[in-house]
Amino acid sequence: MSATRIAPLAEEVAMLEQAGADWIHVDVMDGRFVPNLTFGTKVIETLRRCTTLPLDVHMMVVEPERYFDDFVAAGATGLTIHAEVAPHLQRQLARIRELGCAAGVALNPSTSLSAVEEVIGDIDLLLVMSVNPGFGGQQFIPSSLDKVARARRMLDGARARAVLEVDGGINRETIGDVWHAGADTFVAGHAVFSAPDPRAEVAALRARCAHLA
Repeated sequence: MSATRIAPLAEEVAMLEQAGADWIHVDVMDGRFVPNLTFGTKVIETLRRCTTLPLDVHMMVVEPERYFDDFVAAGATGLTIHAEVAPHLQRQLARIRELGCAAGVALNPSTSLSAVEEVIGDIDLLLVMSVNPGFGGQQFIPSSLDKVARARRMLDGARARAVLEVDGGINRETIGDVWHAGADTFVAGHAVFSAPDPRAEVAALRARCAHLA
């Protein structure tokens, strides 16, 4: 990656740190599982040099196990794979944990929560997609609220300690309802980076949840 690309990335990371972001969420796309394409290992390496914040790597790729070792070596803190492309989900989650990373599972809007019922004790993070993955700036799918609420009940019923994360259309209008439904972690890319003042936007998103606490 060229220096001209690294400098803006470092500046954005510094902004997120100053704004109080807890994690850096990294989308990795292969152009196969989703139509979009992004870089992987090099971006993770660059981010790791820029920050000590956890790197939450969302792997929107087929055959994700091919990348586990490289992504962990690059500095990933957690790897989240999609249930839709993980026929050996338990084994893949076990491998992520063996590598010292938090193991997460993501579910597309049309994928049932039953896809993770048998591995609920093996995950550190459950990611409910509230848009169809692949592109930023999409509108939140309203039916996702019920799915988040059911996911919260499922995790609580199993006494699972997994984080419940929601990604897609998170902004000032949606985050309060998603928090109230039971999510505790939110991916807010477009809302933050398209805002005139990203630092103020992070504070506003936090305030929406605090108001409901």
